[in-house]
Amino acid sequence: MNILDKIVLRKKEEVAIAKQQVSVKDLESHPTFGRTPYRFKDFLLSDDRTGIIAEFKKQSPSKGVINGEADVKAITQAYNLAGASALSVLTDTDFFGGKKEDLLQARSVNEIPILRKDFMIDEYQIFEAKAWGADIILLIAAILTPQQIVDYGKLAQSLGLNVLLEVHDLVELERSICPHLDAIGVNNRNLGDFTVNIQTSFDLVDRIPNEFLKISESAISNPQTIKDLKEVGFQGFLIGENFMKTENPGLAMKEFVGEL
Repeated sequence: MNILDKIVLRKKEEVAIAKQQVSVKDLESHPTFGRTPYRFKDFLLSDDRTGIIAEFKKQSPSKGVINGEADVKAITQAYNLAGASALSVLTDTDFFGGKKEDLLQARSVNEIPILRKDFMIDEYQIFEAKAWGADIILLIAAILTPQQIVDYGKLAQSLGLNVLLEVHDLVELERSICPHLDAIGVNNRNLGDFTVNIQTSFDLVDRIPNEFLKISESAISNPQTIKDLKEVGFQGFLIGENFMKTENPGLAMKEFVGEL
């Protein structure tokens, strides 16, 4: 069993417990549920934004603790001021040290799109994302069937949420493309063994239909890499660890953006 298998197994347990504690009806009555989500495309392609999706991540299975004492409000606001097009906030606790409060706090101080970064294996989690103030949900092709991607994408869009599909190779991409997506992200990190290879993005970019926003995720630590990715057609760039591993992630992003 690889790390991804373990995460999914644990996620099924978490969702079962959450459903017992908070009903969908309760989620729908949450004060944040009624807000209109921001449109991802508007911010990603805006001239006064960078295309960077800046991630708040305290730890990971591959690196352990990255920034355990990080302040979600301060860091996400600094990301926003540095020109982030969107924020990515981890809500998985056991493997990434995230929690729903991180998303709620990021939402309370930012007026740009927020991605709920988690392992979505049940429609219930989409209602959670909406209730917690997310604008974008992540669907990981490696853990979902093509039919689940259709169903979850349709539900999310019906709630006004944006849908980012994450793929790791051509097989996942071709079997998962459907109309109910807004963006397709190429994760340069192998979720089985957590190795990274930026070449994955360059190999897949032309296979992503142009009607979807094109995102490159992980393994981006150099401004030149973003320039190279833009040249081949990527519009968004998810960066987390590169900023979070520093003492001041917001400043790290500001300096990074200064070199773009």
